[in-house]
Amino acid sequence: MKIDLNCDMGESFGQYKLGDDEAVMPFITSANIACGFHAGDPQVIRKTIRLAKQFHVAIGAHPGWPDLQGFGRREMNLSPDEAEAFTLYQIGALAAFAKAEGAELRHVKPHGALYNQAAKDRSLADAIARAVKAFSVDLILVGLAGSSLIEAGADAGLRVANEGFPDRRYNPDGTLVSRRQSNAVIESPDEVTAHAVSLAKNGIDFLGRRVKADTLCLHGDHVHAAGNVRLIRAALEKQNIEIAAMA
Repeated sequence: MKIDLNCDMGESFGQYKLGDDEAVMPFITSANIACGFHAGDPQVIRKTIRLAKQFHVAIGAHPGWPDLQGFGRREMNLSPDEAEAFTLYQIGALAAFAKAEGAELRHVKPHGALYNQAAKDRSLADAIARAVKAFSVDLILVGLAGSSLIEAGADAGLRVANEGFPDRRYNPDGTLVSRRQSNAVIESPDEVTAHAVSLAKNGIDFLGRRVKADTLCLHGDHVHAAGNVRLIRAALEKQNIEIAAMA
């Protein structure tokens, strides 16, 4: 059994630091790097790519809604053409920095509200998939396990990766509990670790279907992010689950 560990990274601005990318990076296999619309800036992007390259971590673009004030977690209602264009724009920005550093883009994973809306809204999911395919059919599209985003990517001829969230609670239908609810994030490191092992071994129930998890996401802004990723990696390896980047 094999699984990828990814983390949302580079979500800082200048001297304002969010999360501890340096402590997390050595333990993950894929980094989703903010592209500047919901978080990040050019210097942070370049620094984060260099850090990922140092630890041989696969690099991915993490495009979000154009919503710096809301950290990309507020829903927006843009047309599919607009969504496709700003997704492509962000992928291109990340890819430019990666190329300059002698690295390659491996995957694309939407952020926050864009991710959650695309999990249910097929027209938005199709727009994101078109943007990814327009840039490169070789990129992997990461989405909520079993969701419309996964279906859109597969129908567009892209490789897809079904994602699970050890540090988030799920609704009965397999969607994530809204962050507006107080119980959305799992705080206990032991509970997060146990949830990660369960997701890796058993998959996720989405709309009555059992879906295998290809990658697990640890949020870099979680209060226990660095500790969680170390515990999860050790627990997965103890279960003889290989940790490897998406392929």
